[in-house]
Amino acid sequence: MTPSYPGGVPLAELRSRLDELTLLDEDRLGRRLERARRHPEDAAALARLDRDFAAAERRIAKRRDAVPVVSYPPALPVSARKDELLEAIRDNQVVVVAGETGSGKTTQLPKICLELGRGVTGMIGHTQPRRIAARTVAARISSELASPLGHAVGYKVR
Repeated sequence: MTPSYPGGVPLAELRSRLDELTLLDEDRLGRRLERARRHPEDAAALARLDRDFAAAERRIAKRRDAVPVVSYPPALPVSARKDELLEAIRDNQVVVVAGETGSGKTTQLPKICLELGRGVTGMIGHTQPRRIAARTVAARISSELASPLGHAVGYKVR
């Protein structure tokens, strides 16, 4: 029998739901779940944990619903190789993409990652060496996704 609290969800079920949450919630709630496993007599803490799981699941559903429709400009060479890149990124932990300047690597690869579902449970990080480049790339991707800057796409500088 798996431990649970009176009127609550079995702890094993909560553990199985961890993978569906954001990486931040998965870590935070996973630690709390471990403490709850060691102290199953604390029904109030277990009830709060169950409530926080539900809130985290609502947040992830909201993030999934907010993912914009992804489209690719056909003129860019990266767009023509999109399916290969999708497969490579999906199947490998590290992918190195080399291409000509202006081929669309900077603006299209984050969108490919978004299409794969990345960015729902965590963030898609994209580094640029200059502040203006970070701002410009974020504005361009945001524009291509038809999403206001700061919603689906944002940027942060030091």
